[in-house]
Amino acid sequence: MTNLIERLKSAADKRARFVRTRDEIARMPLDVALDLNIYPGDAHRIAYETVYGRAA
Repeated sequence: MTNLIERLKSAADKRARFVRTRDEIARMPLDVALDLNIYPGDAHRIAYETVYGRAA
């Protein structure tokens, strides 16, 4: 039972980090994003790969 609870906590933590990262990238000013070589339209993909690892 504790294993299930730990897995749920971990999943909730990852989801929160994903949403926070995605939103930060999407809200980034365009000039800053381009300086960092980031396209804000890729915010979902970048955040997913950052939090969950490489997409399959």
